[in-house]
Amino acid sequence: MQGVIKSYDPLTGDGTVISDTTLGEYELSTDALDGSIFRMLRPGQRVIFELAAGTDVDEQPAQVATTVRLGSEIDMGTPGFPDSENLPGPAPEARSATRQGDLI
Repeated sequence: MQGVIKSYDPLTGDGTVISDTTLGEYELSTDALDGSIFRMLRPGQRVIFELAAGTDVDEQPAQVATTVRLGSEIDMGTPGFPDSENLPGPAPEARSATRQGDLI
């Protein structure tokens, strides 16, 4: 799965990732960064992760994010919203055009 880091505490290793496809929030497993290039994560960082059975902060069974890897910058879209490339652009009068390097 691909998603975005919602929160991360470098002191405890606790964090949350939001899936791009389901918009579900998953806690990071305690070993989520083991074997990866990451030592810490920042909110908004795009990552690829896997889901596994684990426990949440209340020790209840839950799916947790594991095997965090560097994510793609390709926008996978948001469920329920139109594709960004099909959205209308700015009004024609708001677009700037150049002629010999000058704005017209």
